[in-house]
Amino acid sequence: MALNPRIPNWQGQVVWLVGASTGIGRATAELLHARGATVVVSARSAATIEAFAQQHPGSIALPLDVTDRAAMHAAGQQVIERCGRIDMAVYCAGHYKAMRATQFDLDEMLRHQQVNYAGALHMLDAVLPALLRQKAGHISLLASVAGYRGLPNSLAYGPTKAALINLAQTLYLDLQPQGLGVSVVNPGFVETPLTSQNEFAMPALISPAQAAAEIVQGWEAGQFEIHFPKRFTLWLKALSHLGDALYFKAIRRATGL
Repeated sequence: MALNPRIPNWQGQVVWLVGASTGIGRATAELLHARGATVVVSARSAATIEAFAQQHPGSIALPLDVTDRAAMHAAGQQVIERCGRIDMAVYCAGHYKAMRATQFDLDEMLRHQQVNYAGALHMLDAVLPALLRQKAGHISLLASVAGYRGLPNSLAYGPTKAALINLAQTLYLDLQPQGLGVSVVNPGFVETPLTSQNEFAMPALISPAQAAAEIVQGWEAGQFEIHFPKRFTLWLKALSHLGDALYFKAIRRATGL
């Protein structure tokens, strides 16, 4: 069942991807450009996204630090001034460092909050007025299956992704009656610079290009939650419905912790 307006054609669609220098964000920007979208890419690394714009004619690079509210707002204004509108705003910036409570690091906890969650709020502040005026458009937040329930090594990362899932659900309730689309993307393990630090075998690991294909297909179909790969995410979804005692036992058995 489509919960959002379907997107049958990307030709001429203005898509702003925040956090598109590497990984899923970059792969998604590449795919959308190939489909005919006008792609605007933002990230902290100016050289990387400017190189993307040179390699993908017609795309636009707007460097910014997602933790800088003013910079995000200014970039949103530039998108509208240069393109006339925003058809889709995608928040795919992320920070990840494995952490357990026995090695609690407040600075790292707060860094996760600033990049993964507060940055998304900065993007919403920059685009929501324009989207509401348009009475059309789509907001998509890149969360993670780590946000379903607590997982080992995810003390800093998991809560920020749980917050994004809840945020997307609430946004949908408020914005769908206004004609706007909202989606949340919950990937499993994707081979990116963030996951490269993991020292354990990552089940059902996929490439950024595979992730991008799943995401774009989900947007086209009007899905609210886009999760993949199904062979892994459906298993985690099933676990998340267990009672606490059974869930904790199952996770400890699966992870060996």
